[in-house]
Amino acid sequence: MTQKFETVKHNLLSELPWLDKIHNDMNSISVPAFREVNSHIHTPYSFSAFDNLDTAFSMAKEEKIAVLGINDFFVTDGYEAFGSGCFKNNIFPLFNIEFIGLLKEEQKKGIRINDPNNPGRIYFTGKGLDTPFVPGWITRRQLNSMISKSQVQIRAMIDKLNGPIAGVNPNLSLSYEGIKIRFAKELVRERHIAKAIRQMAGENYNTKEGQIEFIEALYGGKKSKAGIEDPARLENEIRSNLLKAGGSAFVPEDESSFLPLKKIIKIIAGAGGIPCYPVLLDDPAGNYTEFEKDAEKLFVNLTSFGVECIELIPGRNDLAILKPFIDFFYNKGFVILFGTEHNTPELTPLTVSARGSVKLDESLKKISWEGACVVAAHQYLRAHGRQGYMLDDGNPSRDQRDELAKIGQMVIEYFLKKR
Repeated sequence: MTQKFETVKHNLLSELPWLDKIHNDMNSISVPAFREVNSHIHTPYSFSAFDNLDTAFSMAKEEKIAVLGINDFFVTDGYEAFGSGCFKNNIFPLFNIEFIGLLKEEQKKGIRINDPNNPGRIYFTGKGLDTPFVPGWITRRQLNSMISKSQVQIRAMIDKLNGPIAGVNPNLSLSYEGIKIRFAKELVRERHIAKAIRQMAGENYNTKEGQIEFIEALYGGKKSKAGIEDPARLENEIRSNLLKAGGSAFVPEDESSFLPLKKIIKIIAGAGGIPCYPVLLDDPAGNYTEFEKDAEKLFVNLTSFGVECIELIPGRNDLAILKPFIDFFYNKGFVILFGTEHNTPELTPLTVSARGSVKLDESLKKISWEGACVVAAHQYLRAHGRQGYMLDDGNPSRDQRDELAKIGQMVIEYFLKKR
């Protein structure tokens, strides 16, 4: 397998001057109480609503997003292009990564963490990683093994899917290599397969009726509720009907590809990052996973792992539920981040809002801004060979959160105004 994780040749933030100069240059300049930030987006290097990074940068500038965080699954391949693009467009970059892990004891007990469909499965992120990300030999093997096993599953799905496709039209077929060249960067994921099916229908059937008939035939005759006119919804439907459990091309994941949470945290710490738990919180029906339904117990569980940073995708949550939850963890000293993910086909705004496009109030925006400033300070300090938010013993420096937020704000403002 080809070498990964060594794409950024230097740390872009090391080019910024040291704090003394930044402080002197910014001393007479007034700054806003907060800015719009989005600390979590996926890019085409995993799967993204953005066809290319330029679209993300263009939207960020239009929406006045000052800080943007890359957050791809398993890989840091996009760091160089993302960092360079942020510098070019005057957007401060946050360098993050996302993993899927497994808590086996919770799995045995049927406890769902932040995956509503798979007990024990945990999504987990690292924030503010060093660039370049150069892991040790063992870590590199672990990461490449995770990626390799995920792609074995994807190849098996494509092979299974070619059976129903041939049954409908013997002249058509999909290939892993073809999907990767057309739709992916490094990783091929289920959503790329769904996009390939939708494109196959559009490119081989001249009418909308013919296209939807082809797709419904792959469903085994089940009628589509999405239709051709809404590509994003149709791709979600294709994924649900064909690639998820019960679908004709479903292939179960190899559980050995999911690392234990402690190993994931060790990888993040070794990469200079901040361990961060992505909170699912309430679904549209007001339900929670067993792991998250009690905020106090969630706090105890996270701190037992040495985790004092959480992030949310508020577009999934009701504002009336989101706000007291955030206040609880903020008052506990946690670093809190907001994002939009953009890892589905829908190209929604980058500006963070709650469910139903409800605007966040000023207090939530300030908390999100402060969290982004902490990560920015962490990145900046480590780029200059200093200690960031994480202490040498691997624990977070909770009592330094406010001071780091001030440093991060100054660094970001200097970046935006003086660079």
